[in-house]
Amino acid sequence: MSASKRTYSPFVKQSFVTAAVCINIVCHGCVMGFPAILLPQLRHPGSPLAVPKSTESWIASVHSISMLLGYFLTPPIMERLGRKLAHYAVCIPFLVGWFMIVMAESVHVIIIGRILHGLSSGLLTTLRSVLIGEYTSPRNRGAFLTTISLAQAFGIFFVHLVGSLLSWRLTALVCAFFSYTSFIMTMFIPESPSWLVARGRFDECRAVFHWLRGDTEDDELEDMINTRIAYEKAIVRKRCSGSESSRINKIWHTMTKKEFYKPIILMIHGNILMQFAGGTTMSAYSTVIIGLLMGPGANAHFWMVFLDTQRIISNSVAVYVINRTKRRTMLFSTGALCVVSHLAIAAYVYARHEGIFVYDAIWLPALLINIQFFTVAVGMVPLPNVIAGEVFPLEHRSICGSISLMTGGSFMFVTLKTFPYLVDAGGLQGTYLLYAALLTYNLAVMWVLLPETRGKTLQQIEAEFRGRALRPEEAEARHSLHADPVEAYKSKLSLRRCSSAVL
Repeated sequence: MSASKRTYSPFVKQSFVTAAVCINIVCHGCVMGFPAILLPQLRHPGSPLAVPKSTESWIASVHSISMLLGYFLTPPIMERLGRKLAHYAVCIPFLVGWFMIVMAESVHVIIIGRILHGLSSGLLTTLRSVLIGEYTSPRNRGAFLTTISLAQAFGIFFVHLVGSLLSWRLTALVCAFFSYTSFIMTMFIPESPSWLVARGRFDECRAVFHWLRGDTEDDELEDMINTRIAYEKAIVRKRCSGSESSRINKIWHTMTKKEFYKPIILMIHGNILMQFAGGTTMSAYSTVIIGLLMGPGANAHFWMVFLDTQRIISNSVAVYVINRTKRRTMLFSTGALCVVSHLAIAAYVYARHEGIFVYDAIWLPALLINIQFFTVAVGMVPLPNVIAGEVFPLEHRSICGSISLMTGGSFMFVTLKTFPYLVDAGGLQGTYLLYAALLTYNLAVMWVLLPETRGKTLQQIEAEFRGRALRPEEAEARHSLHADPVEAYKSKLSLRRCSSAVL
């Protein structure tokens, strides 16, 4: 058979779509890790760009501000223009930002490039799980979703490795090829079947669905089409009858539900835990941290790449372990070890700085920082995302997921912006001591609020937050709500978008 007539299996096609998304996620990892190789080179006496110390933290953190804008822009772009054009929209700011950095003649241009990177990262954070969730089969979806965290970790590793060998301009040029490759691959990807069915283009939806999935999953296809038809008919009936409940009363009633506000409070503290555990600061300031911990004689670039390699391996282990271990056991065991590693690092740096401890063998600080990074990769970063996919009630999953993303982005900015000032004011020992206190507080709050979620249905988890099972009248109201084609369709969309974002 000639190459022009060659047909590929649905798994290969789904892998191609996932690869196009994950290559952009690698680029996002490069954005996160780029300051760690950029800032040391800008501080070098021969650097053509002079960077004031107060500006360094802006270079590292400014992308997390524009990420918040990306979170808001993704839903309207996805709904109005489609998933494919939304993915193009992710690639373009990435590319423009990298080329601005390559050609930068002032620090302000670098900061603008970083702002564009943050915009793309915010768009991608919401879009990535939707794309993989809608294009892939349920049989392969779990495996494909695990590539998200691995791709991001690889991006951090890659930029740190390349930046240790090349100048920051050449490193930025190399990183631009990830988004360029993703852009080209997207040209060969059809529009999402879910978006086509939402636009009433049912014949196109069937053609694309069969191209992606083959002919073995037609039940899901017909269910998707029939649900959309029922939704549109119900919308017409509601408009004709003019039945609308008070929006303010509905919002207030929702906000006072324990199963609504408890998971939000839980995940706010989970996001704080994730940001202050050390993964965020190590991505952007790894050479600074390694130099302060191991001393000026240590090869900071070697240890940076070594820790990134450990993170990729630990992330792979986490995928296996998290699915077989209770969430509370995993969270609080890795959380306690993370606190201990912070305290041990703070004690070591303080003792060495004060001359109390004169043992200078590099294996001890290397062991401490590896323990910290192990807890970050296995528990502190993946677990809050996994828990977020389980604790939010189905009825309000979309708004809860948005609040979770917003708090995560906000605390990422706080962490990256304040780290240099904390180190200047209290040294690495004071900074790590503060982080240990923050981790302890957030773990204590999560200890009180977090139920065990592994192996439980969403309804069982929701009942635990509520503190009781549904009353008969509440169960009847819930049944009526789910029987409403409008609400049923919205719930399916919410579940597809949010529950796939666990990694």
